[in-house]
Amino acid sequence: MKQPLGIILAGGRATRMGGGDKGLLPLGDATLIDQVLARLEPQVAEAALNANGDPARFARFGLPVLADSIDGFVGPLAGVLAGLDWAADQGADTVVSVAADTPFFPCDLVPRLLLEAEGMDAPLVLARTPDGRQPTFGLWPVALRHDLRTSLQGGLRKIVMWTDRHNGREAMFDGPGAPFFNVNTPQDLAHAQSLWEAAQ
Repeated sequence: MKQPLGIILAGGRATRMGGGDKGLLPLGDATLIDQVLARLEPQVAEAALNANGDPARFARFGLPVLADSIDGFVGPLAGVLAGLDWAADQGADTVVSVAADTPFFPCDLVPRLLLEAEGMDAPLVLARTPDGRQPTFGLWPVALRHDLRTSLQGGLRKIVMWTDRHNGREAMFDGPGAPFFNVNTPQDLAHAQSLWEAAQ
């Protein structure tokens, strides 16, 4: 299997942070997106950012900025679809999605998703922890992008409903800590800052 492309899902409206782009909030010596990108880029062939609105606000990252092709803020699956359409144009077979507000995800995320996908005709794997599935972190097959588009247009919004329909697998991440801790509130951001400082 060819190395996947990567899509950073940054299309949410960040209502609990007061709106705006969560990914542009400061963390450590940079922003949340910088920290996410530093973990993702070594694991994928190429990366892009899924976000709506004026792409110029992300220009400094030097990434393709992909808007949702389904109108109405239908959730992270629309971002996955944008990534799959982009990957199809690049001749790629798979995309790995990560969330822009989850800066400490595993540095071996992609190889472990790929390992779990061995033998699948359409590699479809979500990350899982003992607390449950992490549906914005997954390996997605370009071959199913038209099915995903049709499902979204038909009203489907829940990621696991679609992955279960296609016999998706799960890769367990049960190491110490909370690798999929995500920043939803100002308090979360302060906690992320303390975690970042402790890791330096």
